[in-house]
Amino acid sequence: MDILYLCIMENILQYIHSELKGIYPESEIRFIGYLLLEKLTGFSRTEILLNKNTQISCEAAKQLDGFLKKLKNHEPVQYVLGATEFCGLSFNVNPSVLIPRPETEELVEWIYSENDRNKPLKMLDIGTGSGCIAISLKKNFPLAEIDAFDVSPEALKVAKENAKLNRVNVNFREIDIFNPPAFSKKWDLIVSNPPYVPENEKSEMQRNVTDYEPSLALFVPDNHPMKFYETITNFARLNLAKGGKLYFEIHYRSGKNMLDLLSKSGFREVQLKKDISGKDRMISGIF
Repeated sequence: MDILYLCIMENILQYIHSELKGIYPESEIRFIGYLLLEKLTGFSRTEILLNKNTQISCEAAKQLDGFLKKLKNHEPVQYVLGATEFCGLSFNVNPSVLIPRPETEELVEWIYSENDRNKPLKMLDIGTGSGCIAISLKKNFPLAEIDAFDVSPEALKVAKENAKLNRVNVNFREIDIFNPPAFSKKWDLIVSNPPYVPENEKSEMQRNVTDYEPSLALFVPDNHPMKFYETITNFARLNLAKGGKLYFEIHYRSGKNMLDLLSKSGFREVQLKKDISGKDRMISGIF
């Protein structure tokens, strides 16, 4: 392809479409096209739409083939670009961490809606990954003291970079929740989006997830799919302040099991909520 042709934004969008056609759905190609152009030009989506005939740096256009080669191998566009957005904030991502999902944004927004942002709450995010939950909470609860645990040092490195990027202080710690130390403090709120996809569902998932995203953060054994929920619920019973709240993102098929788990574990006012797609996706309870 003539590099001069590719220096016009509208032509770049057409080229991206032709290269990815048949590999991704049409709507996803459009989404990818705008993400790539935002990266190449520094323009917002609105600016791209208003300036489709604008010529961009041909050096920037030359980066396209490298991006497209990775995308043709089904590498997620967020990893290709090294960044994504979550709750209106920018986050660095790489294959050490899961790509934040819209469903998790819904969980965080639920926490925003139910808790007082003017109180110095103590909050804990278990299995923080990229840090998206903990960092978003700190941005919206500036008086809160936020702790975040993960078993992966590589994930914690990304999370710490993201805290610096978003100019917030979060206390990140490398902790295995199956073998945690004793804590003298009590948290007012504990939240977790733990691994919850049974291994037998792997074959139903897209290659860009199974080939690139960390299995450690995704899958649980078929014979013990509730292992993280049970362990974190027991941890919360020991480490929540009286009246403290526990929030989970959950597998859409585990709503009834989660209601039973929290109720039998002594939590009250247990609420099961659906995501925007109408699937059971999050649950909370008060201890």
